[in-house]
Amino acid sequence: MIIQIDDKLISSDLLEESFVCDLNACKGACCVEGDSGAPLLTEELENLEANFDSIKDFLREDGLKAIEKQGLYIKDEDDEWVTPLKDGQECAYTLFDEKGVAQCGIEVAWKAGKSNFQKPVSCHLYPVRVKRYEEITALNYEQWNICSPACSLGKELKVPVFRFVKDALVRRFGKDFYSSLESTSIEWNKVNH
Repeated sequence: MIIQIDDKLISSDLLEESFVCDLNACKGACCVEGDSGAPLLTEELENLEANFDSIKDFLREDGLKAIEKQGLYIKDEDDEWVTPLKDGQECAYTLFDEKGVAQCGIEVAWKAGKSNFQKPVSCHLYPVRVKRYEEITALNYEQWNICSPACSLGKELKVPVFRFVKDALVRRFGKDFYSSLESTSIEWNKVNH
């Protein structure tokens, strides 16, 4: 089902399904697998450009080579801005920690206080995908088999998708929107459970 809050259409899956990333199980596979890089908002392009000199110090050599060859961001087959990929696979900004878990080099630079760009909001929102249309914005839950450990952990901890991505929803749409979504969830659960 679809729920409307202002100009946003929200899949009820965000309220009904459970999700908590389990990086020990998936190793950050969403940074490595997929058809294209992370979607970028137009305003994030300037932010990436402004912070790249600091971010690049945290990136791996093969990632830097991919960025030098393709650019800081590229247009994908859907004509949308995305991060470039290394050899058509992982995001060029991907790093790996000592346990082999993928990390975002943009976010590592931000956490180190070297950049004011946290990471692409599309990554922060994952597994929620946002699609902007002329008059509305659609928020959908992207279910992907690589995230089955996150679904299991979310069920165990009883965390609905929208609560897992609370900080990202507030970052993208503001506190008022999140408060409305929280209220909607309470009403939704009264009626549907």
